[in-house]
Amino acid sequence: MTVTGEDSDLGADPLDPPLMAPLRRDLSWQQVQSMSQSVGYRDDPELRRIRATAAVRRGTRMTKVLSPAQVAGHLGGWLPYGFCYRSCDIAHLQEPRALGLLRTDGLADDHVTFALRWRAVDPLDYEVPSGTAQPGLPGLPGHSRIGAMVLGTGFSPSTDDLIPEYVTAGFADLPLSANAQLLAHLPGGDEVVLYTYQPEQHGWLRLAGPRWRGLLSEIPGGSPDREYVPCTAAASSRLVGRIDSNEYEAVADPPGEFRVRALTRAARYPVQTLSRRAEQARWRGVPCWVLQRDETWARLRLLRPDADTINAVGARCYERGVYEAWAPMNELTDHHIAEIAYQL
Repeated sequence: MTVTGEDSDLGADPLDPPLMAPLRRDLSWQQVQSMSQSVGYRDDPELRRIRATAAVRRGTRMTKVLSPAQVAGHLGGWLPYGFCYRSCDIAHLQEPRALGLLRTDGLADDHVTFALRWRAVDPLDYEVPSGTAQPGLPGLPGHSRIGAMVLGTGFSPSTDDLIPEYVTAGFADLPLSANAQLLAHLPGGDEVVLYTYQPEQHGWLRLAGPRWRGLLSEIPGGSPDREYVPCTAAASSRLVGRIDSNEYEAVADPPGEFRVRALTRAARYPVQTLSRRAEQARWRGVPCWVLQRDETWARLRLLRPDADTINAVGARCYERGVYEAWAPMNELTDHHIAEIAYQL
């Protein structure tokens, strides 16, 4: 016997294989859920097999639950990063309070919960926050973290549900795929699409009508009258593709379309190769992403945060699992462009 997530439009997507737990006389649903919440079962073979069924594929819909301030950040150009979930695994969480428990800032709101939804470009971009991929996260003390503790089992803390969680690989910024959405979830289970991402214009097109002006007003600095919001922050990660010997900035529209970024539709040729590029460096021996920099200072994000590396660089927790610090440029070592190649 198997148990899967609730049926829904999101859960029916063939790109989202359901989480499956083989229930037996000696393994009930209550036991599986209890195992997912216990650090003693981090390395349990049965729980690992269950967790492995929640696979990310090219085109899988991913969701990150946001605060209003984080929505404003994404409207300005933030990219997806940190803790996220397959949309099909949380489709049954429709009320703001239930979804709000997955926010990464440690807060919740009964009135409205916001979210970012996008399609995965490649499974390489996602890790299970377990003792293998992120061994330092489960051991972080409460005073140095924001949000719920990381159990290390691959499941989110919950008293009732079995929710597989992911982090972007090394807490990297991921380029937004075409037609990503900023959403609002309201009491009663209503879902409102507020904005959709237009990659060629590098901005957000407003879809919410006059009925939802109040929702848009809750976003710091947001204006319900703007129909198009251009991204202003410089991207710390980008997609590049090749056609023969020429290199172009690329756009991903998973699962099957990867093209040259061009304003004219006729010039949006499919690329032959695709890769993600971002800056990396070490500071005091700690590997980090370089998010932004000028001639003297750089803002860094830790790839593998643990108690020792956080203390070594004096990193601060900005949201669940995300630790950043500012460093003098002249103290960085091994400063280079990392390139993650995808198989098309």
